[in-house]
Amino acid sequence: MAAVRKTWTVVTANVNGIRAAERRGGLTWLAESGADVVCLQETRADDAQLAVALAPALDDGWHLAHAVPAQKGRNGVAVLSRAPFTDVRAGCGHDEFADHGRYLEVDNDDGGAPLTVASIYVPTGEAQTEKQAEKERFLDATGARMAELAARAAANGGDTVICGDWNIAHTESDLKNWKGNLKNSGFLPEERAWMSEVFGPAGFVDVYRRLHPQAEGEAYTWWSNRGQAWAKNVGWRIDYQIATP
Repeated sequence: MAAVRKTWTVVTANVNGIRAAERRGGLTWLAESGADVVCLQETRADDAQLAVALAPALDDGWHLAHAVPAQKGRNGVAVLSRAPFTDVRAGCGHDEFADHGRYLEVDNDDGGAPLTVASIYVPTGEAQTEKQAEKERFLDATGARMAELAARAAANGGDTVICGDWNIAHTESDLKNWKGNLKNSGFLPEERAWMSEVFGPAGFVDVYRRLHPQAEGEAYTWWSNRGQAWAKNVGWRIDYQIATP
């Protein structure tokens, strides 16, 4: 008999520091989210600090997994889930990034088809510097892991969704000032080509674009602190939920 497929509500947010997010009302947001799974990026905390910040949520029954950043006060990704985890894996499979706190996978299974959720925080990069080379290595490692996840999902009938801050705008519709950013990290041709590979031969789906193919300004997820970018809605869509079909 085929497994009964559960509907999962999966939410992602770059919290820009979990303790700051908690002070800004993050716990109220979490309680009202209606989510089954929540992916967080840039926790900027160790395990103890994260547990303190999220204590009311954990007392309310949320389960927590966290990839702690080796560099204090930087990075950090976490997953909160209403259902217990059946497995947790930190790192995207490359030794260089094992302790960077940028990638975390969890498996959930409530008796139906299994679901793998990953929280990701891709390096920002900087064109023509070592920072960009690091970003490219991270993308290569992530792409290899995604290929493994796609094959596993196809074999066992489950699904995978990788959520988070990818620090790439895929198309011209994904940022306001695309002409002025053609040579900047986040909109470089090679980064966009990597995304196109993910949404093409690699077999993953850009969930938001599947639901809202024509959306532009309302799709943005990041705005600069400069030049009244928020007020003028000069933004970027760099946060994605990328899923198996």
